[in-house]
Amino acid sequence: MKLENKVAVITGGAMGNGLGIVNVFLRHGASVVILDYADITEDIVKKFQTEGKSVIGYNVDIRNKDNVLSAINDAKEKLGHIDILVNNAGVCRLETFENMSDDLRDFHFDINIKGAWNVTKACLPFLKETQGSIVNLSSVTGPMVADSGEVAYATTKAALLGFTKSLAIELVENNIRVNAILPGYIRTPMVDGMAKETNPTNPEEVILGIASGIPMKRLGTMEEVGELAAFLTSNEASYITGQGIVIDGGSTLPETVSMGV
Repeated sequence: MKLENKVAVITGGAMGNGLGIVNVFLRHGASVVILDYADITEDIVKKFQTEGKSVIGYNVDIRNKDNVLSAINDAKEKLGHIDILVNNAGVCRLETFENMSDDLRDFHFDINIKGAWNVTKACLPFLKETQGSIVNLSSVTGPMVADSGEVAYATTKAALLGFTKSLAIELVENNIRVNAILPGYIRTPMVDGMAKETNPTNPEEVILGIASGIPMKRLGTMEEVGELAAFLTSNEASYITGQGIVIDGGSTLPETVSMGV
């Protein structure tokens, strides 16, 4: 129960890595505030509440800072305090740089960067009160590696790592820790969607191909990402700030795919 009596705001918490993080945080004793734009958000929140879990949720577009501020203020009023923010919400649409429209570029930038900015700005006064912690979901894509068609996504995820480090040095005097998680391939709806974009007739072949290039020979699980987020926001990580922690099954370890014995 390392997060007992903590209140955590998790963006994109209705599906994918966000839902994995929500499940793990609840298991460790936290109350959770879900911010998500997905239509299923209300159903997910009701399911948790029916199970007796301490979850409230808001159907919010994090690109809209006024809506974000309203949701966060309401959550603070309902639950009394906010101790943790996990900026998980993000999007990825494959397209080459040459063919990418400004609208598609801005879609990535507005959600992945500005969205995290908006939610952090809204939560910060309350995190200062509790000397809380922030975790940003970056990626190995951008800071470390990239595939063709990921230029917008990679740019935003690299930016989130810079955002993490800059925030960490600014907020250390407030005893707020800020870290980033850099996942490799985790089996999420986003990855399934990218696989379908890559090979519409046999997306599972793409997933198997990804797994074959990972030393652990599998994709990660959403719960494994959740456990890392729980550690980084707990007192167990009290001397860790400004770091990007990779969780990728060793996928960024090999220098080549053909050299070695």
